[in-house]
Amino acid sequence: MTEREIPEQYLDGYAHILAEVAATGRRLTRDEIASRRALGERAAEAGFGLRSLVSAHLSGARGAWPRGVAESADGALAAVQQVVDAFAEGYERAQRLAVRQEEAARREFIDDLLYGRSDLGRLAERAERFGLRLSHEHAVAVARGVAAYDEGDPVPRQVERALISRFGDRSILLTTKDGRLLCIAPGHQTEVLTYFAKQAHAATDGGQVAIGRPQSGPGGVVQSYEEALGSLEIAERLGLDDPVLRAADLLVYPVLARDRQAMADLVHNTLGPLTTARGGAQPLLDTLTAYFDSGCVAAEAARRLSLSVRALTYRLERIHKLTGANPSDAAHRYMLQTAVIGARLLDWPAGEL
Repeated sequence: MTEREIPEQYLDGYAHILAEVAATGRRLTRDEIASRRALGERAAEAGFGLRSLVSAHLSGARGAWPRGVAESADGALAAVQQVVDAFAEGYERAQRLAVRQEEAARREFIDDLLYGRSDLGRLAERAERFGLRLSHEHAVAVARGVAAYDEGDPVPRQVERALISRFGDRSILLTTKDGRLLCIAPGHQTEVLTYFAKQAHAATDGGQVAIGRPQSGPGGVVQSYEEALGSLEIAERLGLDDPVLRAADLLVYPVLARDRQAMADLVHNTLGPLTTARGGAQPLLDTLTAYFDSGCVAAEAARRLSLSVRALTYRLERIHKLTGANPSDAAHRYMLQTAVIGARLLDWPAGEL
């Protein structure tokens, strides 16, 4: 593999520092050390190898060597450059191998943890290596954006840096799964997942985040993870655009969807007559959705649908006539609203019941 030339920006101020240190004998200042660390971080993020960076700095030292020093010093420094270059090459090879092994072990653990495929006792032992104590409660947050993400991508790294900067090491595990960002945290540290949701929403350009309920034991992580995934699925079906969804606030929807046949019967018997309306059932179903989402306030529902209040009232009367249920009547409202939720969960009338 051909080594890339190190840009001058990663050696910015290096020659000046060497000249001053050589002339005065002073030690590097705290700001100078901090500036070298910052440049090193940028070079690593840009993908430059350690061997090339060390070699560039040694070459820079040779170029900035003060006048009047014996010529033999230049040869000695060239030899040092070769030694360090070879040493760093071996260091990089070992480091790459260690990183690959660690990443493979981490990915295998995460897959086993989220699918529950491993022996629970063995899984708990492996979890401690990654800072998780599965005997305690944990909660999982899942974020999805417009793109799919892998662990090494800039977005997960940005979110991880923000979490570490804010909370340090608090037994937090950040990873990716199926293109989504995942954060696993102790169940009692609700502020961690709330902060993760805020950072992930921003980093994914307005992505949606779902937070599962805290659950205990090795199987608790899987349960919380599945709750978060289920919340994202429900949000997609119902058109919920809240940036943060909490499974605890959406429990009614899995309950309603649990008996699919019963829900299909309710939708068919309650809303089926809407299919006979001119234009089909969808416009009237949208009317009911807006009406219920606006707290049964006709003026607000009309605004959401870009209708006049009179036109909205006509639609509600048409629904009453076709179904026999009056949306304005509290006695009928619950049945109609439940049926509307069921229709959205079952993708009716676009799909067959």
